[in-house]
Amino acid sequence: MRVVIAEDLALLREGLTQLLQAHDFTVVAALDNGPDLHTALTEHKPDVAVVDVRLPPTFTDEGLQAAIAARTQIPGLPILVLSQHVEQLYARELLSDDTGGVGYLLKDRVFDIGQFIEAVRRVAAGGTAMDPAVISQLLARQDQSGPLAQLTPREREVLAEMAEGRSNSAIAGRLYITEKAVSKHINNIFTKLDLPPSSDDSRRVLAVLAYLNGQ
Repeated sequence: MRVVIAEDLALLREGLTQLLQAHDFTVVAALDNGPDLHTALTEHKPDVAVVDVRLPPTFTDEGLQAAIAARTQIPGLPILVLSQHVEQLYARELLSDDTGGVGYLLKDRVFDIGQFIEAVRRVAAGGTAMDPAVISQLLARQDQSGPLAQLTPREREVLAEMAEGRSNSAIAGRLYITEKAVSKHINNIFTKLDLPPSSDDSRRVLAVLAYLNGQ
């Protein structure tokens, strides 16, 4: 699996490179600035990009903006964001495109190597990997007048677990309910968010994106 890394801290960039290579990823580029990131993404078309939000030259939003720009040229390009903070505006901009895998993890919460590698693989496969703190802040000012307002508190709990990328069995264990109940809640979520069966789109991912965008 081919990966592009964008991280301005040399030690962290090298650490990510070695970690991913040790788990059978091929790092095709490891960069420290936004302009080079955009070039690498459009040239290499990697299976997934691991991107820091703030990169040189201004350390504002170069990393995420480069990834978003590349994603317009390569629809569905999987992006996993690593950040020190929750950048709400930029996170919503990334999530506004409902094609391809997306993830947003806080650097200081990525303690488990296995979970991190699993998150990279999940995003590369078209899924989601969202930090609970990111979900919480994105929902802080969520519009309650749309389809999401129809969800029951339990359905919202299930959808929040889905947003973190958990399977039905994992959700059942965390919420202390049966897998059958989880499946029922998920089917209700799909119905209320008007997500009919489709051979082209993952309703699970679309539901999560709708949830994170407050649509």
